[in-house]
Amino acid sequence: MNRWRLTSIGCALCVTATLLLAPPLLAAATPIDIQSSTILRFFQRDTLNKTDDNVAPVYEYLQIDTGHANNKGLSFHFYGWGRTDLADGDYYQDNSTAELLYGYLEYTRPFSNLNLRLGRQQVVAGIANDSIDGLSLFSDLGPNFSLSAYGGLPVALSSQQGRSGDHIYGGRFSHHLGSRYDLGLSYQQLSNDGDKEDQQWGIDTAFALPGGVNFSGRSSYNLESDGWGEHFYELQARLGDFSLRPFFEKYDYRDYFASGTKTPNPFAILTQSNEGLTAYGTDILWNKLANWDIGAKIKHFAYRVNDDTATYYAGFLTWHGKELTQVGGELGTMQGDAVKNNYLLSRLFFYWDRPGERQGSFISGDLLYALYDEDIYGEDSSFFASLGAGQRFLKDRLELKLSGDYSVDPNFDSDVRGMLTMNYRFGL
Repeated sequence: MNRWRLTSIGCALCVTATLLLAPPLLAAATPIDIQSSTILRFFQRDTLNKTDDNVAPVYEYLQIDTGHANNKGLSFHFYGWGRTDLADGDYYQDNSTAELLYGYLEYTRPFSNLNLRLGRQQVVAGIANDSIDGLSLFSDLGPNFSLSAYGGLPVALSSQQGRSGDHIYGGRFSHHLGSRYDLGLSYQQLSNDGDKEDQQWGIDTAFALPGGVNFSGRSSYNLESDGWGEHFYELQARLGDFSLRPFFEKYDYRDYFASGTKTPNPFAILTQSNEGLTAYGTDILWNKLANWDIGAKIKHFAYRVNDDTATYYAGFLTWHGKELTQVGGELGTMQGDAVKNNYLLSRLFFYWDRPGERQGSFISGDLLYALYDEDIYGEDSSFFASLGAGQRFLKDRLELKLSGDYSVDPNFDSDVRGMLTMNYRFGL
């Protein structure tokens, strides 16, 4: 079973849980918020049996929230999606599939910021950013310390020889002084079929320094491969009319990804290659002119194994109009040791909010053009164009969006895609 696939038993359990919870919540006049997003896409792809086979997947996203979120008391949260291909082709391995993204009970109390969650949930705590079926806890420990902890079954491993012997647990302990700084230490261990596959600890920092300077970053250490997997740090500062964001990041793929042999890893080839990446640079924004963003960016890349380096230079300009209206562009060039890292990149985009003073509507567009120094699969350039429009109805409860994309690049002689999105929100 695919790692993101929801079984029929799981669907039945989720629906049953929802129905069991709904009556008492409704009886207590607890608000229920329901949001539905239906997305219809269309494109053509070559398959094993056909050329330019039509693909028309329709996606349904459903979100249900009951209770007073982020307030004292109990609440329930559900979010999942399903997909089927209306063209009934063989592009997808399975015509229909579905996934439960999260479904959990939550209990909160203003006192000590206590938060408890039970069920499928996304855990973000220091080095952790995982989907689990289990329990998580967060609480302040006095005015200057906080603790988060979690444990359960890793969703990503549900398709690997069942769930027996699978577990994940970890936590983060932090010290902070209001909004001046926050220093956290975190740990995580993951086991698959009874074997320890990943074990890491990490540190994350955030400092609000004098003069409006902000510094933040994180590092992670892989205890299984005995090496640093990630370092990322950035500084945000304002000097007169200029805003600066210098940054530094370094990744060792062997230590960054799980090193276990049983854990599914789509980046296994990077882990085995012993490759590493170091990048640094800065973004500069000039704030002198009202309604205008004028800036530049530079980013240098260095790869360890091939000893390749490349640097990207770009300038950008954006004009902001009424509401969300904006028009802008970017022009940049990548210059590197390898032929593949030499190209010119340009972009133009716009977002027109309320065209013709029509409330609740928008039109957007995006153009991208890349010119390569050397041909790639016989092509020396790429072009991408996108145009979209949307309108809200029924006091902004219903939103319809239609978009179309066209591209020509070394991978496709001509690629046309369309998408229709309907978002609907209502409460009980």
